[in-house]
Order: sequence, then C-alpha cells, then structure tokens
Amino acid sequence: MTAVLIVDDDLEMRAALRRILKRGGGFEVAGEAGSLRQALRLVQDVSPDVVLVRCGRRDLNAVEVTAEIMTVKASPVVVVTDPRDAQAAECAFRAMSAGAVAATSCPGEDAAAAELAAFLQTVRTMAEVRVVHRRPTRGAPGRRPTATPPRGDPAGARRRLDLIVVGASTGGPQALQGFLSALPRPLTLPVLIVQHITPDFQGGFAHWLGEATGLHTALAGDGDSLLPGHVLIAPHPYQMGVDADRRVVLRHDIPEHGVRPSVSYLFRSLLDLAPRHTAAVLLTGMGRDGAEELLHLHERGAFTIAQDADSSVVHGMPGSAIQLGAADQVLPPDEAGQLLGWMLSARAPGDGLESPVTGGAA
Repeated sequence: MTAVLIVDDDLEMRAALRRILKRGGGFEVAGEAGSLRQALRLVQDVSPDVVLVRCGRRDLNAVEVTAEIMTVKASPVVVVTDPRDAQAAECAFRAMSAGAVAATSCPGEDAAAAELAAFLQTVRTMAEVRVVHRRPTRGAPGRRPTATPPRGDPAGARRRLDLIVVGASTGGPQALQGFLSALPRPLTLPVLIVQHITPDFQGGFAHWLGEATGLHTALAGDGDSLLPGHVLIAPHPYQMGVDADRRVVLRHDIPEHGVRPSVSYLFRSLLDLAPRHTAAVLLTGMGRDGAEELLHLHERGAFTIAQDADSSVVHGMPGSAIQLGAADQVLPPDEAGQLLGWMLSARAPGDGLESPVTGGAA
C-alpha cells in the first residue's frame, strides 16, 4: 500500500482526494492536514510515501509547506492544482522550485477514466522517488555567480559554443531554474530544452521559467529559428529536433522511452551537425532518456555535462549517462551554468572552427 498524506485547508477537497485514492486501490490515506503545523507534525509521525499538497486560493501556502517539508523530513511532494488557473499554475512551479517532485491536475470525481488513471499513476510513480535532502538553488535570478574554470582539461574552454541543448524529467523545473539562472547575461546563444511534463502544464511551465530566470522562454514552434538568448521548450505531443538551417523541426513521430517529446530525439538530431560547438546537458530524471545519445554527442566532440547524484531528485537519466562515460563534467545545475559561462567568456575569437549547425566557416 502507498501511504499518502493529504495537505489542503479545504475539507471538501480533502474528502474528494481521499475518495479518489480509495477508488484507485493500493493507496492508504495515512493522514490529512489543514495547516502547515499539522503537515509538519504528520510528515514526521506517519512517514508517508508521498505528500499531496494542493495549490488553491485559500490560506494554506503550498510553496511554504513544500519548503518546510523538504527541510524537516524530506518526502516526495506532489502538487495538485488546476493548470487552467494561472495563479495556481504559478504556485505549482514555485513549489517545484522549493523541492516538489511533480505537479498534476486535480481531477474531479466524475472525471474521465483516463484522467483519473493519469493522476493515480503520477502519485504511484512519485511515491517511489527517494528524496534525500533539499539542495538550495544558488543560481537565483538577479544574482549571477562568478564563473569558474572547468574541472579537468582547460583546453575545452577554447572551443566556440553556439548552442545549448538540455534534457530533464523528474525534478527538472528546479534544476533548469538553477542552470539557466547561472548562465551569463546577455546570453549570446540559443537554448533548446526537453522537459518531461504533464501536457496541461507546459504553457504555464514556459511562462514560469521565463519569469524565474529573466530569459526569453517559450514553447517551440515548427520552423522557429535558433536565436541568441532565446530558450525554446519542446511542446507536447511532438518530437523536437534541429535541421541544417538552424530551425526547429517538430514531428509527430513515435514516442521514445515512452515519452514525446524525448531527449534522445533532440540529441540525436544534432549528431551530424558539427556537434563540437554544442553543449549538451542531461539533468535529473527517471529512466535513460538521452543517456546513449549524450554518449554519441560526446564521441563526436560535443561538450557534455550530466547532473551529479547529490543534487538530483532522481539520478536515473544523468546516472545512466555517467555510467556510459558520456559526460565531460558531472556537476550540479548551477555549477554547470557557471562552467558554460566561463567557457563562453574564455573562448578564442576567430578560432576557425565550423558552425555547429550549418557547417559553415566560423
């Protein structure tokens, strides 16, 4: 049985969530809390497998609850909200920045079977995440950390980088915030991101990430140009790649690793496009999406980074890449951003290398 703690100051909503979990089978409501104090007491007393915290419009602050739980007794927190409500969606992403592992739509009791199944599967899956500690994000907006030289071979700093590609899944919003916030300003190259996220949240995620980092952030469109300083996020339900004209390609191709968009698809699209000038980053997430393709990029000269275990919510994706020998560097997200900033500032102008996408002369 999966032990669930429900945190919500709305009695009716707590009762509705309790009934939904009971109908799903395999869940035990180990406790219910209507205040921060109750939540902190129960999370210690009952040691739930997962905590459901609802972002609503009442008095309970879901962001504060999440942050305090992660400090007092780190547990997998799933934020339950309505992604159509801009204020509630913003709350969900702020809670993920504070340490929540996922956000999911709040289903009605009369919701379609597929919607209820998706909600229950999210709760089951996130209950398996073993949160060890809460690592504060040092790359906060407005505070640009001092860039530091890369560990290992400093000659890598003399390559020209023209593109950053990033893959992330569980724990990704927090990691992406730290990584992007640590990149230099003005940002002189484009960034492409694949983040596994519930489709209903993708618009809110793009908006939140832009607000949190101060960067121009949007969902990618088919044919979009890769512009300096622009961060494009792969939209559901498409696979996202890059063509030889430095444009985004969106295709309704089959899922890979059970997901669409997939990190593997994006990384693979760059293999024949002079990847030496590409930095590929694989952040926290379950499974192996992107791991083998990071290795292939590494073998073709891309500069590759995998998130370290201590800062990852789930070390599956980056851990698989590290085991394959795919990573030039293993770093927390903010240090990865600092390192790339150092490389950009240290690069040798007029190095005569080829463009990463067009193959033309530098």
